[in-house]
Amino acid sequence: MPRIPLDGQILQSPRSPEPVDVAPPRVWSERLTAVLPRTSRLLSLYSDATWAEGPVWWPEERSLVFSDVIGRRTLAWREDGSIVTVRDRSNFANGNAMDAEGRLVQAEHGRRGVSRTDENGTELLVDAFEGEPLNSPNDLVVASDGWIWFTDPTYGISDPREGYPADPALPHQSVYRWRDGDGIERMIDLDQPNGLAFSRDEKTLYVAESNAERLPRIVACDWDGQTLGAPRTFATVDAGIPDGFVVDSRDWLWISSEAGVVIVDETGARLGVIPTPHVVSNCTFDADEKRLFITGDSDLWMVELA
Repeated sequence: MPRIPLDGQILQSPRSPEPVDVAPPRVWSERLTAVLPRTSRLLSLYSDATWAEGPVWWPEERSLVFSDVIGRRTLAWREDGSIVTVRDRSNFANGNAMDAEGRLVQAEHGRRGVSRTDENGTELLVDAFEGEPLNSPNDLVVASDGWIWFTDPTYGISDPREGYPADPALPHQSVYRWRDGDGIERMIDLDQPNGLAFSRDEKTLYVAESNAERLPRIVACDWDGQTLGAPRTFATVDAGIPDGFVVDSRDWLWISSEAGVVIVDETGARLGVIPTPHVVSNCTFDADEKRLFITGDSDLWMVELA
């Protein structure tokens, strides 16, 4: 049984994916062709969000959960094409993750914290560091040992569309981790840390540094289970900033950008780009990596993979 109750409001009736009028993927490596055929096309699943973000696959329901940050709702796309609400008052939730028990973990701009939703409701897990309010947790991932890692830039307190305006209480923007019984740990300070993900063996943490006025990039940090190494530049994008991204079973990164989804291999080498009509905020796969789901602006898109 699912551990996340559906709010249940139907926002879109069942419908088939619709082709999007945009250029086909640009593929520069035969390795990528085996995964992303040149005949693949971008498909529209939903186009009525106000700022779509944080897609995560919900295995128990075979559904795709994503945030409408500005609309303050958490939504789910079902395989029949319908869209339903999961949380109708989500406190400007942005990033989403599923933990090992099938609970929904969210980074909330509004309450400036990380929450967890299950059949009993929504619980705020952490909203402060050393007695001071966090900035506005943005994205998160649940590691195999149960630690919740999350980024804490200032977007949710600097943009009134995405949260409640406030001055930062902390002099740093950081990546943290939190776990039941252990509390919060500050892991590293970065410049507007945004999306994050681990390599499949969890020995490398990737984080998007998204300050457009400096060098927007994906950094990589070695992780041995105790100490997080210094950040090194792993990849950049050609247009805009890297926001959310996902790591596949090959340890390739599929990275959001203004031009679409940029795909790089395990060394950071560019493999290709999936063009989109406008900026991408994030992306994720289904359980079998046969579909890539992409969020950006008002849209939820999908690309079918080989």
